[in-house]
Amino acid sequence: MSADTEPRPPSADPETPFLRAESVEVAFSAGFAPGGGRGTARAVDGVHLDVAPGEIVALVGESGCGKTTLARTLLGLERPTAGRVLFEGAPLSYRSRDLRAYRRRVQLVQQDPMGSLNPRRTVYESVVEGLRVHEGTTVDELERVERALSRAGLRPPERFLARYPHELSGGQRQRVVIAGALVLDPEVLVADEPVASLDASVRGEILRLMLELRDQLGLSALVATHDLGLAWNIADRVAVMYLGRVVELGTVEEVLSAPAHPYTRALLSVLPDSGVEEGPVVLGGEPPDPKQVPPGCRFHPRCPVLASGEAERAGVADRCVSVDPAVLSGGAERRVACHWAAADESGRLPSADPAHP
Repeated sequence: MSADTEPRPPSADPETPFLRAESVEVAFSAGFAPGGGRGTARAVDGVHLDVAPGEIVALVGESGCGKTTLARTLLGLERPTAGRVLFEGAPLSYRSRDLRAYRRRVQLVQQDPMGSLNPRRTVYESVVEGLRVHEGTTVDELERVERALSRAGLRPPERFLARYPHELSGGQRQRVVIAGALVLDPEVLVADEPVASLDASVRGEILRLMLELRDQLGLSALVATHDLGLAWNIADRVAVMYLGRVVELGTVEEVLSAPAHPYTRALLSVLPDSGVEEGPVVLGGEPPDPKQVPPGCRFHPRCPVLASGEAERAGVADRCVSVDPAVLSGGAERRVACHWAAADESGRLPSADPAHP
């Protein structure tokens, strides 16, 4: 294996999550609340989520569910209203100097490469920018830019240095964005819809590249996406998010082969060969306003299990509309925030405490 692709020694205990959201809440003042006054939108509403060394976690859900806000919070671009972000077991500091050091190790891969690349800058200028911000001009910057481009799959790298974004394909532009992150030798990538703007023909190439980066460099990644098919192909674990909360969490095989939460089942049902017996499930209405989170389970106004009477037959319908399921803790164990999924055939829940089903 070459020096360019040799995995770095792990800088964290494998038992300690590299990156952790602990009871994270992010609220914004927005619009007006019922009865007058400004409302508070709970974009992220009590999330525990871990990313282990060398692990890829997919954060999936509809647009507006809070996954981008959570990703920005993990990057230090948003400060949590409550809770905290930890990196290698230590709380994230928001002093400018500390954030600068943190963002060198945890890098963002943006969704739209054409929007994130300056059309007036060459590939070299785009990739070297982060390096100059953190280190100034160095004698080996050309070598490091070429190495980053090569790692991102743009080979030979010297062919691309003087090109402009409009001279590249969509896949090549996304590789330039990834190279801009890799030039700083980060340990974690946070990717927000990394292939959403790409043609289907090149999505697989970018996903394969991210897997290669994990295998060759030991990178960890959090990938925010609405595409469960992407999660299946790239992730080790999946966290399903709805209206600011993680409602199902587990390995990709557990969550996507045997989804337990009705929301996950509905998302999965529209994929070809999903294995969901009832076929495509169309959810009624739009996601609720985050300024007016419904009582009980926040999914209950759109829940097909409640609407069909299955929750009533399981003896949990009253809980669904009145008792908020537990906030899921982090960790690697399979978890689901759903009264119906937790109930046995007689409607009994494993715990008598409604706050911890």
